[in-house]
Amino acid sequence: MKNPLANISSFSNGLVCLVMGGWLASVLIAGAALPSLSMLSLPGPAPALQGEWPGLPRGDAMAVKVAGGYAYLAVGTPGIRGVAIIDVSDVSAPRLVGGFPTVYTQDIDVAGHYAYVADLYGGLQIFDVSTPGNCVRVGGYSEGPNLYAQAVVVSGSYAFVLDFAGLRVLDVSNPTNCAQIGSIGSIPNASSLAVAGNFAYIGDFGGNVHVIDVSSPATPVRRGAISLGGRAMGLDISGQFLCVAGYTSGLHVIDITNPTNCVRVGGWPTVGPAFGVAVVGHTAYVANTNLGLHVIDISNPTNCTRIGGYDTLGIATDVAVLGNHAFVADLDAGLQIIDVSSPTNCVRAGAYNTSGSSLDVAISGNYAYLADWTAGLQVLDVSDPAQPRRVGGYDGSRSALQVALSGNYLYLADRKAGLQVIDVSNPTNCVRVGGYNTGGNASDVAVSGNKAYVADFYGGLHVIDVSNPADCKRVGGLVIDGFSSSVAVAGPYAYVTDWTAKLHVIDVSDPTNCLLVATFPINGNCTDVALSGDYAYVAAGQGGMHVLDISDPTNCVKVGGYPTDGSAENVRIYGNYAFLGVYDDRGLHIIDVSNPTNCVRVGVFSPGQYGMRKYITGVAVVGDNIYLADGEQGLVSLTSVPRLQPTLSVHAATNSPLTIEMAPHLNAPIAWTPLLTTNIATTPFYFVDYDAIRSKKPQRFYRVRQ
Repeated sequence: MKNPLANISSFSNGLVCLVMGGWLASVLIAGAALPSLSMLSLPGPAPALQGEWPGLPRGDAMAVKVAGGYAYLAVGTPGIRGVAIIDVSDVSAPRLVGGFPTVYTQDIDVAGHYAYVADLYGGLQIFDVSTPGNCVRVGGYSEGPNLYAQAVVVSGSYAFVLDFAGLRVLDVSNPTNCAQIGSIGSIPNASSLAVAGNFAYIGDFGGNVHVIDVSSPATPVRRGAISLGGRAMGLDISGQFLCVAGYTSGLHVIDITNPTNCVRVGGWPTVGPAFGVAVVGHTAYVANTNLGLHVIDISNPTNCTRIGGYDTLGIATDVAVLGNHAFVADLDAGLQIIDVSSPTNCVRAGAYNTSGSSLDVAISGNYAYLADWTAGLQVLDVSDPAQPRRVGGYDGSRSALQVALSGNYLYLADRKAGLQVIDVSNPTNCVRVGGYNTGGNASDVAVSGNKAYVADFYGGLHVIDVSNPADCKRVGGLVIDGFSSSVAVAGPYAYVTDWTAKLHVIDVSDPTNCLLVATFPINGNCTDVALSGDYAYVAAGQGGMHVLDISDPTNCVKVGGYPTDGSAENVRIYGNYAFLGVYDDRGLHIIDVSNPTNCVRVGVFSPGQYGMRKYITGVAVVGDNIYLADGEQGLVSLTSVPRLQPTLSVHAATNSPLTIEMAPHLNAPIAWTPLLTTNIATTPFYFVDYDAIRSKKPQRFYRVRQ
C-alpha cells in the first residue's frame, strides 16, 4: 500500500503550505497566540475506481424481447434497474454484450437500431443499440400527468405507450424528438398491450381487454371490450387470434376477425398464474410462473391442447419466440433458452443468469473468485484490474455466500446446501469435487490445514475434514445458542461471531471435542471477524468496528474500535489497515490500525459518487489494488492512489466555541466556508479534512475563529 509523505514549508507571514504532486493545502495562522492552527501530515491510501464487472445492469429477468440475434431483458432489483443485452447467436453459449440503466423497466420493444423502453416513472426511453456494447440514449418522452409507462409497442413511425390510465400515441419518426400526437384515457389499471393493423388491444388488471381503433393515431377511439376474468397480464396476436395470459384464469384465445365484436373461442386452464404469452402460427407459448413454460396447440381454438413444456429453474414471467427457440424471462434464473423444435420434447438449449449479488471475493494470482449469491461462483480474470473479464464459474450453487481458497480448491459457504468444494486448478473450467451438507445455513467458511470450519448460522460451528475433497467428513463442531454468522481460525482457536452481539472463542485443538472457552459481549449485530496478530477485529453493524486483544483467547479484552454512521458489515486486515465495508450509503472505510488502541480513518470510497449501489459486502487487497464485492454491482476494482489528507492541529481556548473555515484562494473577496463549529475540552484539537482529495488537486487555505 503506497504511503507517501508530503513536504511542509513555513513562511514568515504565518502561512504554512503543504505540497504533494501538484496538490496544495495551506493554513492561515492568526496573529494572536490563540486560537492558532498548524499542519500535520497524515498519509493514507485514497481508493479510486478503476474497473467494474459486469458494469451493466443485472438482477431478476422480468421481460424479454428478441431481435437480430440479441435478447433484450428487463432486469433489476428494487435498488437497480435496466436492460441487459445478451448475444444469443449461439444459444448454447449466450453472452452478455451490453445494456443500460433505466428507472424501472417494465417492457421493451426493438425496431431497427433502437430499443424502446416502457420505463414506468421514467416514461418512454429510446436507446440506440446499433452497438450493443455502447448503447446511447437518444430520446424519450415523459411529459404530461400520470405517465407511468407500463408497456410499449412500436409500429411504423409510432410508439404506442400504455400507462396506468390508458394509451398514448407518440410520433417517433425522429427518435431524438418524440412528440405525443394522440391519447385515450379512462382505462384504469391498464397492464398489457398488443397492436395489429389499425387496432390496439389493452388488457387490464380486472381481466378485461379493450379494443382501440388507432387508424387515426391522433384520435384513438374505443370500439369495445371483452371481459375474461383474472388479470390480463400478457397479450400476443397471430392472424385472427388474440391470446391472453389471464393470470389465475389461464390462457384465453379471442377471435378478433371483427375487432368491434371480439369473441372468446377457447382457452387452456393453467395451474399457476399465466404471466406472459407469445404466439407463433397455431402454437401459444405461455410463461406460467413457478411451472415454467407451457406449449399449447391452438389450431382448434375450441379445444386447446397442451403438447409440451419445460419446467424452468426460476419463475417464468415473459416469453419471446424466434425460430425453434423460446426465450423465457425467468426472474432469478435469468434468461432460459428452450429448444421447442419438438414441442413434445422441449429441452433447455442454453441460459444466462442475469441475477446475482456479490457477497464475497478472494484473489489468487490473476483471478478473482466472487461469491455471487443466486448466480453461484464467478471467476474473473483481473490481470488488467481496469477491465475484469469473466472466464469461468460454477452455477450449481444457488446461494453462494462466502469463499475461502486453499491450494487448488475453493471452499464455498452455500447456505442450505452447506459446504461446496470446487476444483479451481483450471479457473476456466471449475468443477465441484465434493461437499458436505451441514443441515443448516452455511454462512461463512475458513480453512486451516485439512480442516474447513463452517459457521452454520442456526447450527453453530462445524469442523469438516477436507483432506480428501471428494469425501468430506464432519469430524466435530459445537452447537452455539444464537446465530453463527462468521468464522476465523488462528492456531488452536476458532473465533465465531454471533449475530446477537457476541464473539465466541472455541478451542478446536481436538476437533472431535470442541470446547467453548470464552464469550465476549459486543455492542451491535456481529457479522464478520478478521484476525491479525494478537487482535480480532469485529464488524458489528450499527456498533461499528470493535478491536479485541486476544493474546489470551480465554480472556478477550476490548482495546479500541471505530464508530460508523452506517452498518459495519465486513472487515479485512491487510498490513496496518483495516478495510471496513459499511452499508447504508457509507462505502468502504480504510482505517489505520497500526495502533489498535487508536484506530484512525485514513481513506474512504463511496460507491454512490459513481452511481453505484452502496452495499459493499466483501473486500480483498493485492498490492495497490482493492477488489470489492458490491452486491448487484458485482466486482468493483479500485486502485490505491497516494493522498495526503491534511490534519489541522488547533490550539485554542477550551470550552469556548470555535469555527474552522476553508477558502479556495486568498484573493479578495475571500469566500470562507465553515467546516466545523465545536467546543473543545482539551488542546490541541485535531481536525482531518477528508474532502481534500488529491485526484481533484485542490488548493485549500484554512483558518480558525474563536
